[in-house]
Amino acid sequence: MEQEEDSFLLEAFRSGDATAFSGIYRKYWYPMYRVVYRKTGRREIAEEIVQDIFTRLWRERKKLAITDLNRYLFSAVRYETIDYYRSRIMHDDFDECLNDLSLREDTTTEDTIILNDLMETIDKGLEDLPEKSKEIFRLSRFQHWPVSRIARHFELSEKAVEYHLSKALKHLRIYLSDTLIVLMLAGLK
Repeated sequence: MEQEEDSFLLEAFRSGDATAFSGIYRKYWYPMYRVVYRKTGRREIAEEIVQDIFTRLWRERKKLAITDLNRYLFSAVRYETIDYYRSRIMHDDFDECLNDLSLREDTTTEDTIILNDLMETIDKGLEDLPEKSKEIFRLSRFQHWPVSRIARHFELSEKAVEYHLSKALKHLRIYLSDTLIVLMLAGLK
């Protein structure tokens, strides 16, 4: 029954029927929003991602070859959420992104496993760095030591510590960009 309803809505939608689009929107908006919100923990981000998906759906309706509306929309949710995290890791604050992933209140067992996998991946990424850069990164990001304390501990200037942190973060952004996609795909079923 639901597949038939989707087929009917999809056919009308393809021909530009705004009422059919509205029906699709009403039916799928909240379930899609819920998935994105569960993965990001941010209402405004979830709303934006889902809105972008529907905007693109309407704009490209004549070009899209959708056979299963539900599968198409939730695949779009998966990939848009992955793109959101990829963008944050590559362009925003790596630490803030990692904290968002680890501090969500609704963390499931599956999310915990994914986060542990990510932490293991970070450790593997750190293996490529010089020993001092690894230690400085771990003290800063995992032990939450301020730069001044790390500088005193290693008898370095604060600028040198910042250099090591910058180098480690740049390396991890590159190392994690592909790995994060795989981890997020595993968690966005």
